[in-house]
Amino acid sequence: MPPDRPPLRLVFMGTAPLAGVSLGALAGNPSWQVVAVVTQPDKPRGRDLKLQPSAVKELALQKNLPVLQPLKARDPAFLEQLRALQPELIVVVAYGQILPQAILDLPRHGCLNVHTSLLPKHRGAAPIQWAIANGDAQTGVTIMRMDAGLDTGGIVSTETTPILPSDDSQTLHDRLAQLGAALLTRTIPDFISEKISPQPQPADGASYARKIEKEDGHLDWTQPARVLWNRLRAFTPWPGAFTFLPAEPKPLLLKIWQAGLLDDWRGVPGEILQADKSGLVIACGEGALRIITLQREGGRRMSAPEFLAGHQLPPGTRL
Repeated sequence: MPPDRPPLRLVFMGTAPLAGVSLGALAGNPSWQVVAVVTQPDKPRGRDLKLQPSAVKELALQKNLPVLQPLKARDPAFLEQLRALQPELIVVVAYGQILPQAILDLPRHGCLNVHTSLLPKHRGAAPIQWAIANGDAQTGVTIMRMDAGLDTGGIVSTETTPILPSDDSQTLHDRLAQLGAALLTRTIPDFISEKISPQPQPADGASYARKIEKEDGHLDWTQPARVLWNRLRAFTPWPGAFTFLPAEPKPLLLKIWQAGLLDDWRGVPGEILQADKSGLVIACGEGALRIITLQREGGRRMSAPEFLAGHQLPPGTRL
């Protein structure tokens, strides 16, 4: 930013923890002034269902930034509040609502969005989880100028990262949050000075990453071991990968937190092939999974040998 230019008037819209990392990076930069933070209304959480603020609201209050929490982004009263702020740029990160055209058109420089995939791949609500579940070798973040479509706006900048065998959706989320925040702060100055301009997304390669449902974590042992290993990593920590142990009066839910691939093992899908001090091995449609860490319903997380010390699971048992 030129030294004689006043700070850019910026509104930040975000809700999820991912967004808090970008807000933290923006709030500490003297090149722009965050004139307001817009986030979703407080929601009931926990056993007592007390209203809890979003991660973004908590951070905004810590930094003494004004907070707006409209029930709907298209509320006319909220739109008037936004107009009165006279933002030159709106930054949107995991806000949780579709923005109306009236907001997209409001700031002089438009609205920039930080999306955690390499667009046009994995548009939609859960790009991190589906990148892992689909076995992608890499993913990344895209800074996009928003339009009326679902993650269809012009690409301003991107940053890639490999998906590591050790990654689950939490570790990849945390890495992409940092990458996105860093890329955003590098991109804004060049974007508003028109040194870079949005490029249309490629026509080929578009896909949709739908919202994750709890049932997505249910492991189907007829699938290949690598498919199940990817899904386990994708759906950890939520909703968690799970199967059911035969038990009376009803099957017992067993959550699997960590597993390794055994490509050369063979057996009937869902059959326990090994259950001793060396570990727990379950046959899949192709290959097998060696279970490393697991948790029975109502119990604590433990290693497979710990679990087997208290639960008899003879080889041949079917899950």
